[in-house]
Amino acid sequence: MSDKPLYLQLADTLAQKIKELFSPNDKLLSERELTNQYGVSRMTVRLALQELETRGLIYKKHGKGTFVAETSDSTVDLSATYSFTDHMRNLGKNPKTKILSFSEIRASEYVANQLNLSQNDMVYEIERLRIADDVPMMIERSYIPKDIFKGLRCERLYEKPLYEIFSDDYSQTIRTAEEEFFASIALDRESKFLKIKTGSPVLHIIRKTYNTKNHIIEFTFSIARADQFRYKITHHKPN
Repeated sequence: MSDKPLYLQLADTLAQKIKELFSPNDKLLSERELTNQYGVSRMTVRLALQELETRGLIYKKHGKGTFVAETSDSTVDLSATYSFTDHMRNLGKNPKTKILSFSEIRASEYVANQLNLSQNDMVYEIERLRIADDVPMMIERSYIPKDIFKGLRCERLYEKPLYEIFSDDYSQTIRTAEEEFFASIALDRESKFLKIKTGSPVLHIIRKTYNTKNHIIEFTFSIARADQFRYKITHHKPN
C-alpha cells in the first residue's frame, strides 16, 4: 500500500490521463462524477483537483466546470517576446485588451525611482486586462513618463498596441527590456479579473523597457495566470 495520501494518488492518476487522453481546454468530469468513477470521497476529489490546479494542469471557470490547461508549447513563453499582442497573434490566438484605468498622476517615490524620474513628475498610469481567445491572461499596470509621451489618450490604446504607439506616434524604439519574475498567489481582486480561484498560483512580472538612448520609457508590473504562461531559459556552459 502506498504511503502517499489518497488525494495525491488520485491527482497522479488524473494527471496521467490528462497527458494521454485530453487536449487543452477539454472539460473534465465533475466532482460528483469523479467521486463515483474512482470510489473516493468528495473531499478527496476536491483536494486532488486543487493539487492539479496548483501544478498548472487544470483551470476552473465559475459555473462552467473544470478544464485542461495549456501546458504544451502553445502556452505563452514569457522569454520569447516583449509584445503580448504580437506573441498571441504568432500563436494563432485572438488578443484583446480591456483598459481598466487610465490616468495622469504624480509619480510616487517608488515609481519615480523605477523610471529614473524626480518624485512628483507626471506619469501616465495604465491598467490593462490582457485576454487571448476570450481567456483572461494577465493584469498589467504600466507607468510611462508624460514628458516623453505628451498628449497620450486612453482612446489611442484601443486603436493600437502600446508598443506600436511608442514607435509610430512618438518615434521611441525599444532597445531592450529587463524582467524580474516571482511566484505568488492570486488575491481577491486579481482572481476576479483573471477568473481564477483566490489563492491560485500566479506569476508577478516586473519589466523596465529602455529606448535606444538607454532611457527607461516604461515600468510595468504584471500579474499572470500560472496555468497560461511558462518561462524558458537556456544555459550555456562557458568554454
